[in-house]
Amino acid sequence: MKNKDKPFVQVENNFVDPTKIVKTLGIKTGDKIADFGCGPGYFSIPIARVVGEDGEVYAFDVLPSALEALESQAKIQGIDNIVIKRVNLEKYQSSELTDESVDWVILKNILFQNNKKKNIIKEAYRVLKKGGKVLIMEWDKNLAMGPIQKKRIAPQDLIEIIDEEGLIFEKQMTAGNYHYIIIAVKL
Repeated sequence: MKNKDKPFVQVENNFVDPTKIVKTLGIKTGDKIADFGCGPGYFSIPIARVVGEDGEVYAFDVLPSALEALESQAKIQGIDNIVIKRVNLEKYQSSELTDESVDWVILKNILFQNNKKKNIIKEAYRVLKKGGKVLIMEWDKNLAMGPIQKKRIAPQDLIEIIDEEGLIFEKQMTAGNYHYIIIAVKL
């Protein structure tokens, strides 16, 4: 497979490029997206551009400093379709989104940091519309670089969790040199 045919293109530092990932997902103008564990907006900002004025991004994180950074970046870049909220996603229904209200849920590097992984997946399932999808990006369990290996979740273990929580595994992909992505759908 030639480099241009790969589903995700790596940036020079071998980490993922969220803009290129977002382009491959099929997110469209008007979509509603929940970014669980949004951090400083690594995915929220590019997604907000794609969904446009008719769409909305719900950016959730437990860290006030991350949310402040996201709010600052959104203002600087003139983006006003991001709803920012401090939330502990380990608590069921903590997002306060209505059932089946979003087209996509993004979980980037959040599961390895939390003990109640199933609660986070349950919340993603609850807020997804039927036919909605979840993107879960996590650290490769076998690499020396990154967070403590015993906290990471292997793809097969993650697939089992999403299956238990009612999501249907769609595909797995690599993302840069350090992460993998699982896409699942709610039927």
